[in-house]
Amino acid sequence: MKECLDSQSRKKLENKILALLSETMQPLPKEFQMMLADDLVTAFESRVKVLNRAQKPMDCYVETASEIEHQLIEA
Repeated sequence: MKECLDSQSRKKLENKILALLSETMQPLPKEFQMMLADDLVTAFESRVKVLNRAQKPMDCYVETASEIEHQLIEA
């Protein structure tokens, strides 16, 4: 997944969140519901960025570990 959503994808995700949580957010004014959906999409994007950054060093480690294992098997 891309780290940042384009505006169309972001709006689509906000609408899905609003539909999914409509019953829970019903007591809130419409403006607050929209703000909450926007905040949830922003939080989701932030989490994806963090996980992508955390995964990069792991990818390097896995690749290195694989190379080491390959060298041990050849020896």
